[in-house]
Amino acid sequence: MNFDAEMRDALKTFTVESLELLQDMEDGLLGLEQDPDPAERINAIFRTAHTIKGSAGLFGLDHIVAFTHVVESVLDSLRDGKLSVTSELVAALLPCRDHISVLIGCVADGQTEEDSTLTAAGRQLLDGLQPFLNSRPNSSVTAVAQPDDKVEAVGGGVIEAGNWHLFLQFGENSLRDGMDPLSFIRYLATLGEIVHIATLSHSIPDAENMNPENSYLGFEIILKSDASKETIDRAFDFVRDGSHIHILPLENRIPYYVELIESLTEDNAQLGELLIKSGVITQRELEQGLKTQQTQAETLPENARIGEILVDQQVVQQPLIDAALEKQKQLKDTKARENQSIRVDAERLDKLIDLIGELVISTAAASLRAQQIGDVALQETNAGVISLVEEVRDSALQLRMVPIGTTFSRFQRVVRDVSKELGKDIKLVISGAETEVDKSVVEKIGDPLMHLVRNAMDHGIERAEIRAERGKPVQGTLRLNAYHSSGNIVIEVGDDGGGLDRDKIMAKAVERELIPAGATLSDQEIYALIFEPGFSTADQVSSLSGRGVGMDVVKRNITELRGIIHVDSLPGQGTTLRIHLPLTLAIIDGFLVGVGDTSYVIPLDRVVECVELPVDDNRDYMELRGEVLPFIRLRNLFRKSGGLARRQNVIVVEHLDLKAGLVVDKLMGELQTVIKPLGKLFGHVQGIGGSTILGSGEVALIIDVPTMLRQQEQGSAAG
Repeated sequence: MNFDAEMRDALKTFTVESLELLQDMEDGLLGLEQDPDPAERINAIFRTAHTIKGSAGLFGLDHIVAFTHVVESVLDSLRDGKLSVTSELVAALLPCRDHISVLIGCVADGQTEEDSTLTAAGRQLLDGLQPFLNSRPNSSVTAVAQPDDKVEAVGGGVIEAGNWHLFLQFGENSLRDGMDPLSFIRYLATLGEIVHIATLSHSIPDAENMNPENSYLGFEIILKSDASKETIDRAFDFVRDGSHIHILPLENRIPYYVELIESLTEDNAQLGELLIKSGVITQRELEQGLKTQQTQAETLPENARIGEILVDQQVVQQPLIDAALEKQKQLKDTKARENQSIRVDAERLDKLIDLIGELVISTAAASLRAQQIGDVALQETNAGVISLVEEVRDSALQLRMVPIGTTFSRFQRVVRDVSKELGKDIKLVISGAETEVDKSVVEKIGDPLMHLVRNAMDHGIERAEIRAERGKPVQGTLRLNAYHSSGNIVIEVGDDGGGLDRDKIMAKAVERELIPAGATLSDQEIYALIFEPGFSTADQVSSLSGRGVGMDVVKRNITELRGIIHVDSLPGQGTTLRIHLPLTLAIIDGFLVGVGDTSYVIPLDRVVECVELPVDDNRDYMELRGEVLPFIRLRNLFRKSGGLARRQNVIVVEHLDLKAGLVVDKLMGELQTVIKPLGKLFGHVQGIGGSTILGSGEVALIIDVPTMLRQQEQGSAAG
């Protein structure tokens, strides 16, 4: 299959939007069993399958259409109430959603043709849907079972179903006006097949009151025709005055027209336009309805809506009005969303951030040059430019911020599947889903979270019988929470399980010679041992965890994101792991300091205050407003030589509950800092979070305050 450039772009949009829809579909399926009123959720799931099927058909992706059609059929039965929401049904539909996702993924990778292996896998999934399909009442049987559809012919017996139901009551004067009702009925036969006709004699008066020149008979006709309603309606143009002509789709055809309405894509379509486009009403009927509505508006305090009028005039059925109203709402919502947001390739955003980073460096160079030549006017102008660049920087970084909830919601499926695998009953509680974080952070935090969630479910939360013995609810709870704190995003993974066993961790650490026997450690130091490579206290190795592989990888991944992980645990009550991550990995506000002949940047959100170091004070601490503040002398830490500055300063920094002072030679002011990662060669260096380029072209190292404070605390404890 060859696609030109335009079609390839459209196909790319189709795959991206389909994968987003499938994520919504998964969320919807996972919430079905807990939703007390799942009607809207079921409709949304059905619309997703229907949209993907329809869009796939546009691109000739017949294998996706064929598979999705069967899934859609099951969802249609669910929507119509012919199936109930059960865990078995959800369990059968979720793998089908996954299979559609795989098929869409193949298309995204350029494979538009059917794959025999995937087809075989899909066939197995469809076999799993057969019990639900077989439980559906046969549609043709349903059609004839409806009293309105099963019209008895004059001679008795069941008639063949058509697609149009006509009620004709010609005007009394039609014969005198030269209009033969039977000629109109004969003309109908030219438009299709009259599969049934019945006469309606309720208007015939008593014999003594009967006028032989009047027309009294009415006709009920079932017509099987490919002609549109507009065409059939025009057949009665000459006899319309004084007559009652109603043309309606048969009840068994309503689902067809509902689906047709749902497939319409007109922008800003009004209700009447949707009904005309779908062919269920004619332009004349709409105009007549609008005219009636206008008349009511002039005479009644409250006029009826056009949908109600059309139903009252028997030109369309209520389910079709409901479908058109729903479609109108969807189109308005879609249009509103389109007006509120546009889709931008992530690579373009990354390019924008890179360019802004270069702009920040260039403005710093211009500012430095202005200071060197002493041009005050140029300095003032440059200050204005820097201010604008800061606004552009903040706006650009905001573009990359996405809610963490998208990542959290994926764990609904994980918790469901892993719970089933472990034989545990565990619910997932999500909070703080609206918390925003840099897109690059979201992309990299998924795997660590996955391991923590699976580990908590496997080792943290007890089995139901043990929980019952301990007086806990049989159903375990896993919590995912996110919030902002001091310029960081904090992500919590918590459970209400048995908590970490301090003694068992200590014993295992001594056995592995990680700590000496009899060592005295704080809770945090003990809990930190679980992140040692290969460390595990699990008695049994399961398919999920227990080999001690993973927690060290979790810590390494989080460290690479310039984050830290903190563990809180209470015996019998559960464990909470808090991951502190920077909001963005690209550009930060920094505070530039000098030590010897080298410049360093301290993240500004870690700086509390600056104070002067007492002269000739060789201690590694000072008293600051009644508190003892320990020092870290950066000159000693980085082994800088040369003479001391006449006046040294202390930068007071803090992170979580840790606070210390960094002794520096020079304070050089705030600056925007474009973070450049250190190469792999320097990846092991502790206390350095990256580098940046100053306006002078000099490279400055960025201080990793949390790591430095933690090392300082550990050193104090050891000392």
